[in-house]
Amino acid sequence: MKAVEITEFGGPEVLALTDRPIPEPKAGEVLIKVAASGVNRPDVLQRKGSYAPRLGVSDLPGLELAGEIVKGELAGKHNPFGLKLGDRVCALTAGGGYAQYASVPLAQCLPVPAGLTDIEAASLPETFFTVWSNIFDRAQLGEGEGGEHETLLVQGGSSGIGVAAIQIAHAFGFRVFATAGSVEKCRACEQLGAERAINYRSEDFVEVVKSLTNDRGVDVILDMVGGGYVPRELSALADGGRLVLIALLGGAKADLNLGEILRRRLTVTGSTLRPRSVDFKAKIAAQLKAKVWPHIEAGRIKPVVYRVFPAAQAKDAHALMESSEHIGKIVLDWTDEAGLG
Repeated sequence: MKAVEITEFGGPEVLALTDRPIPEPKAGEVLIKVAASGVNRPDVLQRKGSYAPRLGVSDLPGLELAGEIVKGELAGKHNPFGLKLGDRVCALTAGGGYAQYASVPLAQCLPVPAGLTDIEAASLPETFFTVWSNIFDRAQLGEGEGGEHETLLVQGGSSGIGVAAIQIAHAFGFRVFATAGSVEKCRACEQLGAERAINYRSEDFVEVVKSLTNDRGVDVILDMVGGGYVPRELSALADGGRLVLIALLGGAKADLNLGEILRRRLTVTGSTLRPRSVDFKAKIAAQLKAKVWPHIEAGRIKPVVYRVFPAAQAKDAHALMESSEHIGKIVLDWTDEAGLG
């Protein structure tokens, strides 16, 4: 099969199309003929040498894909959705998505939502699993003490994670605010369901959030920045609020006022999805299928694909990712028409 490998740690140019053996699915796994794979920020980190896959996982980048199940044992408890050979699925994987074939735990496969293309479906798993596990599972966004819906601030609202978080929370009836770095990106966030998008280059998100919530602050913040943002985010939280970190693009260290955390009952937490167990990811898959997939099939939540690259041009896809010019997801095309030979 054709695959994109990291020839050495470095810039986008270290990605190269190569030949690899087709993987053999292990117990509990299925082999998927990949039609498309999503490009995510962790792929960039892996390419740079700062986000290695765990032992026993493919060294190829790629954490999400869509395609057809072509091999594997589909009987038993690992198949809650009744998937069969030949079914189109989208799947979360711990690595190996940048290839024509990938072996994936069956429990991490979801049927492609009705009406979606493989390109659109490949843009879903990594971001939707991450959003659900952090906003709803970890931060417990829900109803407040008075029964009213809580509020959410999404940092980086135009990113792949951001467009998923805005849409899911909005579909469930929550007030959503977002930050973004340009007028165009702010407009996109609002079109997706953000009540107000804040241009962090020209506005203070703490002041804006406070003004929009009668000086109360928001209940949950989803943050991909960390670093110097964290003290300001604590100020933007309501009493009892939760800050959940999923990336540290702004740095891994922050100067926190622990007294404020104690006095205002704040929670600072975080997680990474890749090292979590198959059982944990299976539970998230079940929640997505039951609670989010109907919104996708009804058109209330839509994939936001900014650009599609032939898989052989993965280096160009990574360059675009690092430029942060995109709104939504970047996807690699693995079909024969994509020039793979």
